[in-house]
Amino acid sequence: MHVRTSFRWLAVTAAAGLAAATLASAPAHADDAKAPDGATASDGAPGTASAPGDLVKTEPSAFHPLPGQPTHTKAWKIHYRSTTAKGAPNTVSGTVIVPQDGHKGPRPLITYAVGTVGVGDQCAPSAGFPRGTTLEANLIQQLTLRGWAVAVTDYEGLGTPGDHTYTVGRAAGHAVLDAARAAIRLPEAGLSPDSPVGIMGYSQGGQATSWAAELHGSYAPELKVKGTATGGVPGDLPKVAAFNDGSYGAGLIFMAAIGQNAAFPELNLESYLNPAGRSLIGALRGSCVADGSVLGAFKKISDVTTKNPLEQPDWRQRLRESQVGTRAPDAPVYLYHALADELIPYGVGKQVREDWCAKGAQVEWHTIALGEHVSGVITQSPLAAQWLADRFAGKPARGNC
Repeated sequence: MHVRTSFRWLAVTAAAGLAAATLASAPAHADDAKAPDGATASDGAPGTASAPGDLVKTEPSAFHPLPGQPTHTKAWKIHYRSTTAKGAPNTVSGTVIVPQDGHKGPRPLITYAVGTVGVGDQCAPSAGFPRGTTLEANLIQQLTLRGWAVAVTDYEGLGTPGDHTYTVGRAAGHAVLDAARAAIRLPEAGLSPDSPVGIMGYSQGGQATSWAAELHGSYAPELKVKGTATGGVPGDLPKVAAFNDGSYGAGLIFMAAIGQNAAFPELNLESYLNPAGRSLIGALRGSCVADGSVLGAFKKISDVTTKNPLEQPDWRQRLRESQVGTRAPDAPVYLYHALADELIPYGVGKQVREDWCAKGAQVEWHTIALGEHVSGVITQSPLAAQWLADRFAGKPARGNC
């Protein structure tokens, strides 16, 4: 995301939050890890979690869309068990937010995946919520104002040891589903295993939520998922990389290289970098999206490498493994993409629709005729939330494949 877009994002999300306050995106593999039947939460002591979604550690937090802005919610930072792209257990952090509105009994739960924030630990959503600096908090507040609980994953390696596995679809999908499990297992949240669950995210979050939708049936079938609202989905990483190479979105390519290498160290990213590349990657590892975008803007892959890793068979295989559209989600999907998206080509999002429709998924597809990448989530977020509200109300979904 280039810096102009980042500043626009800050402005429009702040505006969206103020407006909301006035209202009372492959066949099953052997490494598809499954939680044991009857798995229960751990006692919260570090290291005792044994099943995906088990709580490792919890602590009180706070949810502020803007600095000091009251939200009438309670929030907890959580660390929970999840699963890497290779099927190994890991620990992921996140936040659970519950409205304090007097509601009795279980309430709907949204497991929410944010768009690109960067790869430095300080960029994690859970780090910004107490300070009022998490960019999508204003959009999340639209959900808590509806009386819904929200679980927000930090993703693997963002706020926990190691590099963030940015753009690794399977790891992200696991983290999104396990955040919902963890929220349900958090006693203070007052949720229930029967709580209806919605999955929601855009951009990087669109990839994560699309993967969560595809993995739900094999990885977390006990979750009562009613639908997924996902947009701006980077469903084909090689096409997204080619589109952004040498452009103002080039920083996304280099952050994605860090993410893929974090999940698959055998890719040996460092062996491809020239001195300029080592300097850039080192700086990006500690950056958030605004400064990372500036650092990487208009650079070509050839400027920072001795040989293009994305042309190598092992890299191409790992990128293919993050493809969206290789299996049908088992719950309805609200899918949207901006026609003039300047970071993730419209054709990439449309291909996700075509692939899901061909596999029999129930997809409601929306083209955003006016606007670009960031404005797409702003204009569609209320519509996507209403679509999820209709699913929670038991209204039938209408596909338009």
